[in-house]
Amino acid sequence: MEISFYKYQGTGNDFVMIDDRARKFDDSDLELVSKLCDRKFGVGADGLILIRNHPSYDFEMIYFNADGSQSMCGNGARCAVAFSAFLGIVAEKTSFLAIDGAHEAILKEGLVHLLMGDVAGIEEKGADSFVNTGSPHHIRFVQDIAQYPVFEEGAKVRYDQMYAPAGTNVNFVEKISGDEIFVRTYERGVEDETLSCGTGVTAAAIAVGKDLPAATVKIKTLGGQLSVKFKASEKGSFKEIWLIGPAESVFAGKISV
Repeated sequence: MEISFYKYQGTGNDFVMIDDRARKFDDSDLELVSKLCDRKFGVGADGLILIRNHPSYDFEMIYFNADGSQSMCGNGARCAVAFSAFLGIVAEKTSFLAIDGAHEAILKEGLVHLLMGDVAGIEEKGADSFVNTGSPHHIRFVQDIAQYPVFEEGAKVRYDQMYAPAGTNVNFVEKISGDEIFVRTYERGVEDETLSCGTGVTAAAIAVGKDLPAATVKIKTLGGQLSVKFKASEKGSFKEIWLIGPAESVFAGKISV
């Protein structure tokens, strides 16, 4: 079988993109998903995204992590919007469906502005915290993040019994200034550090600005710059959460599997 694909990246978080509006891809074949994402024997990516038709939305995004598991992916969703614009499905604005529900997005000046789902609140975990932004994220503030052992420390938290059996993503955060942070992420499903994580930087931004009625946080990642803006409610929840950043095509090809 030959599969046509496109490769997209959003601040270094990379994805195999497949136009599956004809419903030819077997999404139950998780071994195939993992093979396509394998960096030595496949295309290579942090995840795989199928774009499908939906009767109530512009499109539906079906997202898989590199190991075949599923979750919401912020950078993946931004890439899905850019890819759908390339396919002619959407123009400047769109509404689409993901695993965690409906989302809106705007393409503006080379950036994708993605409306994330509301966040119910922040759970304290000792000196750390936990935020669910469509995917679970453990947040830890650290110093000298450039030298921090993200893989080793991230794996410890990801497999900690308190998050069993599903585990969690782990974000390490260093404050650069009053409105800017540096975030590095160990991603569940990839089982390694990725260059960027959209749901992760969103969780980190909320943890930083949790005491403000509204905030815009600039985020540095190993793969580039993002920003997150949101509003807080008196009940401790967060709404109107926008993840903003680039999403770019890398290459297209065909692979026989």
